[in-house]
Formats: sequence, structure tokens, C-alpha cells
Amino acid sequence: MRAQESADRAEFRPLTHPAGLDDELRVALEEVRAGRWKPMRDLLATTGTDWELRTSRSQVLGTAAARSHVVREWLAEEPQSADAVMMRARVGAERALHAHRAGHDSAQEFAREARKAAIAAAERSERDPVPWVCLLALALLDRDQLLEEHRWRAPEPMLPAGPWRLMHRVYQRDRFNREAHHRMLQVLLHARTGGSAAALQFVHWVGTWVPRDSGSPLLVLPLYAYAEHYRARREQGAYDTVALWQWRGEPVVLDVRRAYQGWFQQSLPLRRSVLDLSYLAHALWAGRQYEEAAQVFAALGPHAARQPWGYVADDPDDPAAAAAGFVHARAQSLAVAGGPPPRAGPRH
Repeated sequence: MRAQESADRAEFRPLTHPAGLDDELRVALEEVRAGRWKPMRDLLATTGTDWELRTSRSQVLGTAAARSHVVREWLAEEPQSADAVMMRARVGAERALHAHRAGHDSAQEFAREARKAAIAAAERSERDPVPWVCLLALALLDRDQLLEEHRWRAPEPMLPAGPWRLMHRVYQRDRFNREAHHRMLQVLLHARTGGSAAALQFVHWVGTWVPRDSGSPLLVLPLYAYAEHYRARREQGAYDTVALWQWRGEPVVLDVRRAYQGWFQQSLPLRRSVLDLSYLAHALWAGRQYEEAAQVFAALGPHAARQPWGYVADDPDDPAAAAAGFVHARAQSLAVAGGPPPRAGPRH
């Protein structure tokens, strides 16, 4: 087994790409990077009102488009395009978040412009959840919750105030929107009234109304909260990065099982996020559920994500260390399972 694991580790080279398993998105993304907007327009047009796919694709496209004027050029050619107006909001939010992460003084000005763009997009397409997701993303910049819309009372008494009105707007359009819940998770982690306890309360509240066998990626949401909790405790010197005890007790094991059975085994392979697969693979591996982890690694194919492997790496800031952790866990899981299993598809 050790020899096979070493061979797998020597041969496997993980591929990291923002498009993940979405080949159509990968093509459009390369065109955006080259400064061409028509493939992006065509992809969003064919995506239509598939809100799950529209949200994920526009997020990736927005991150790439924020580095150029490609969306501005699209708007100049087609100023009445609702998709172009939505992408202006995406680009604006991404630029504001990037400036905030970099500590630039321009972050708040970018945020004001992005808010205007998102509101304009929401008025243009009343059914589209993406503009409201953009506004949720911008709430991350208001850690002190100075804006009234960022400190609304939560629907659950145990949860702190936050941008719940924005979340309600998303719920009216796409109840199970993956990105919106991840944005809210980050808000609750970093807001002055939040923290890891609030984040865990949030994901467990979500779990009370997401159907258990729905194939919804929201079933994976608790694994992100656990990973963030692990990261925070590790930074405080409270966890042993080798023992990984957190991943072997309740309620973590139950949530991991629910994500595996209710999401992974029920979802369409091409709709799975590489990041969700990565978090699930990590949780299964850390919990010594190697055969299940092997199925998730097989579904990933050559793809990988940096997190949560960076959280448990010897050097969390070293991408190479995160990649090495991923490769080790993958090889170990596949070796225990007796080699790469067939890709697991949905049962229905």
C-alpha cells in the first residue's frame, strides 16, 4: 500500500483552474482574459434563468473581467443588455473586495460604485438573484455594520444581526443559492457581532430547512464553518495539525455524512463545485473515511483547490504545502480503497 501511495503521489499533478469542471465556462474565461466579451455574452445568454449556474459562472467571469475593461466595452456596444449590467455589478464588487483585501484606501469608493451598479442591475432584472449576491459580498467590507442594511435582525433568535434583508431578497429569487450563503457565512465570521460560534449556528440553522437528500451544495456549508473554526483555533495554538481530532467526533461526522450522502451522491457531477468537493474530500479523509474520500477524489479528477488543505499544512501560507497535503490525502485514500473507483454519479 505504501509503495502504491508513493507512486500515485509521484505521478499525480493537481490542476487548479477557476472554471473547475465547467468546460463551457473555461472557454469563455480564456476569451475574457484575452479581452473578448462576446463569448461571455453568449455563455450567459445560454445559461438563461438557471440561477445556480448563472451565479457561479458570473462570479468566475467577474473575477477575470475585473482585471480589464472588457465589461465596459460590452456595455458600450450593448448598453441595454441586462447581462452586461449584471456583469458591471460583478466587476465592481470584485474590485472593491480586492482593494479591501489589499488594504487600499480606495476600497470604500469602489464599494460605493459597486453598490450603485448592483442596484441598477437589480432594477433591470427583478428576478435575478446575482445583484443581491453582489450586495451581500459588499457587506464584507462593513465589519462594523455601519450601514443599516447590514445589521438587520436575524430570522433565528440565536443568530446575530446582519445583512438579512439582502439575504431575504436572494431567498425570494433562489432559495438555495450557494454563493449567497457562503457570503453570509463570511460576513458572520468577520463582523463585529459575529465569530466562529455565530458561523456554526448559521450553518446548522440552514441545515434545519435544506432537504436531506436534495443534492443541494448547502449541505456542504457546515464543512466550511468547521474548517474556519479549525483554522482559527490552530492560529491560537489550540489544535494539533497532525491529530485532526475535530473531524472524528459529533456533530462533525454527522454533517460530513450528510454532505456525502445528501449532496455528493445525489448531485449531478457537472454541477459540483471543485471547492465543495475539496472540502468534502478533506473532511472524509481527516475523519478516516478513506473509501468515501476516494470516491470524492475520483470525482475531482485532475482538479484541486488550495483550501482547506492550506489550513492543515505545515505552512498555511505556502500553496506548495497545501498542494502536497492534497496529493498525500488523495494517494492515501485511493490506496486504502484499492485504486481509483469509478466516478460516482447521482442515484436518480
